[in-house]
Amino acid sequence: MLKVGLLGAGRIAGVHAVAISGHSGSRLQAVSDINADAAARLAAAHGAEARATEAILADPQIDAVLIATSTDTHSDLIERATAAGKAVLCEKPVDLSLERARACMARVAPTGKPVMIGFNRRFDPNFAGLKAALTAGEIGKAELLSITSFDPAPPPVAYVKVSGGLFRDMMIHDFDMANFIMGDLPVTVSAVGSSIVDPAIGAAGDVDTAVVTLTYADGRIAVIKNSRRAVYGYDQRVEILGSEGLLQAQNMLETTVVKSTKAGVTGAKPMHFFLERYMTAYRTEWAAFVAAVTEGADLPVTLADGVAALAMAEAATRSAKTGAPVALAGLLA
Repeated sequence: MLKVGLLGAGRIAGVHAVAISGHSGSRLQAVSDINADAAARLAAAHGAEARATEAILADPQIDAVLIATSTDTHSDLIERATAAGKAVLCEKPVDLSLERARACMARVAPTGKPVMIGFNRRFDPNFAGLKAALTAGEIGKAELLSITSFDPAPPPVAYVKVSGGLFRDMMIHDFDMANFIMGDLPVTVSAVGSSIVDPAIGAAGDVDTAVVTLTYADGRIAVIKNSRRAVYGYDQRVEILGSEGLLQAQNMLETTVVKSTKAGVTGAKPMHFFLERYMTAYRTEWAAFVAAVTEGADLPVTLADGVAALAMAEAATRSAKTGAPVALAGLLA
């Protein structure tokens, strides 16, 4: 039985608490948060204790920690947890600073402890199915990847100011998805972005609408489209064109009911947001982590994967500012 400490008690921590408690091979032992009341509520809901982070890390009975705290604490907590002998699953991104994330990876390596980064979309059954079909050669050689990721509404500007920007906060999931599907890192990253959804986001120094083009050494291309606003719901689609066909993972809808009359054909909107859309993915992600820690299975998403996605976010940020493509290799050296 994997005994787990959960660091953080916010919205995403609540999602992870459900996954931990719902797995037959893990038990949520303790929860910590800077908001002691929030930690106490979440712990009580899952039969765990509310404890200080230091106490969780020092407890030899706790085998693993799940880090769901603010991004600026991730690298520090990864280092402290692995130094204490814990396995780690950490929410994305590794850090807001690429330099700090690279340093974290170097410091963690000697401990030999497993560190998995929470790119949950790899575990969505639709995206995983698309990847499996591509790997099996069902559409020949991949040539052109298109990833669409639109949020239903922008976050509060107060969040935008501390998020690290759209490329690090939102599109980083799509960078990792491109790496997952293409099976390789791009050579160059080209980005354009603007603030047309909410002027306050632009005033805060961020963009809310962006397109990134990734180019690969063998000529393949990937295009990622992000927007902070899609009034019809949470738009999450992946399409890949191959030499012998096309694979598509379409939106998950609120219902599969479709009405067809002489007036037209109507159906449901996409699911509203990520909690509804990706709950299965979060549970599958946790199951993969438990298997890696308890059975010695390979980690499906590594700390190096997290650093690679962050490097792509950094490249996109620079490209959007300068208007020029950015070579990825220089950021990973």
